Amino acid sequence: MFSSPCPFTLDRGMSTAEYAVGTIAAVAIAGVLYLIATSEPVSAALTKVFVDALQPRH
Repeated sequence: MFSSPCPFTLDRGMSTAEYAVGTIAAVAIAGVLYLIATSEPVSAALTKVFVDALQPRH
């Protein structure tokens, strides 16, 4: 009988469940990036980049 002009006016922002899903997804992505960054090939490449950057240039 009395309806709101816009049915979504009370549904603003994210709910707690959406925050939980977003947090879990962020942690999962961070975990994957950590595993990639600490793998031997990537670690060796990063070490080489930093060692080369710190060497004096002639």
